[in-house]
Amino acid sequence: MNISKDTVFGVIGLGVLGGSYVRALSSAGYTVKGIDINAETLAIAEENGWISEGSADPRLIADCDIVISCLYPHAFIQWIRTYGHVLKKGCLLTDVTGVKRMIIEQVNALLDEDIEFIACHPMAGREFRGIRYSDPERFRNANFIIVPAEKNTGDAISAMEQLAKILGFGTVTRLSAEKHDEMIGFLSQLTHVIAVCLMNSRDTEYLAEYSGDSFRDLTRIAVINEDLWPELFLMNKDYLLSEIDAFTAEMQSFRALLETEDEEGMKEKLRGSTRRRRMFEK
Repeated sequence: MNISKDTVFGVIGLGVLGGSYVRALSSAGYTVKGIDINAETLAIAEENGWISEGSADPRLIADCDIVISCLYPHAFIQWIRTYGHVLKKGCLLTDVTGVKRMIIEQVNALLDEDIEFIACHPMAGREFRGIRYSDPERFRNANFIIVPAEKNTGDAISAMEQLAKILGFGTVTRLSAEKHDEMIGFLSQLTHVIAVCLMNSRDTEYLAEYSGDSFRDLTRIAVINEDLWPELFLMNKDYLLSEIDAFTAEMQSFRALLETEDEEGMKEKLRGSTRRRRMFEK
């Protein structure tokens, strides 16, 4: 499928990410329909011209060519189970969920054969919730990952590459579901666990008055959606447990250097981390 100005998009779930999608697509001149159970959210989207139509009724998107689910994982699967029959034959279905192996398997098991699901992951999440915090600028130069499955066609992959560019993403890559979940376990899920544990490890009065930029930077993502993230952690439990074990071992290694006052060993750890972090600046 080639995306043209006649392509009609349907977005399910107009939260911070879904809201950013509809804003970016409507600004680019596309017809966008929105599904959400919150009447206030739909009113905001319609009043601002971010969607042409909005409803809580899934039948609104029955004529859409590309449907984007911005729901939580369990809600996405339940939506397909309940309303998948309303999707137009031949449409493309995609998502924004942060884990892929279980999502791809379960969604494909529920879909009719004439509807193609191609998984995607926009790496542009934020700690806030709701359409009021949506902002298409969050996509500018961010990373977009396409996660093709065995049955995905070249046309579907090309359409997602085109979609990423329309939204404004900078780098578009492809990963297998296995590699995606392994990578996310380290780069995203482990970092959130570390931030949460760091924030919870010390209950100090006047913490905000004492902290500097280093603590603030490390704990920004400790402001976390408690409804969404446990789902993601559990759906990627095997990889996340492995990453937690590896991180714990590295912490113990540094602790041993400190306990034995091995200054040179600590310096080597710092040099190694500096070399790796500077790779991000190239």
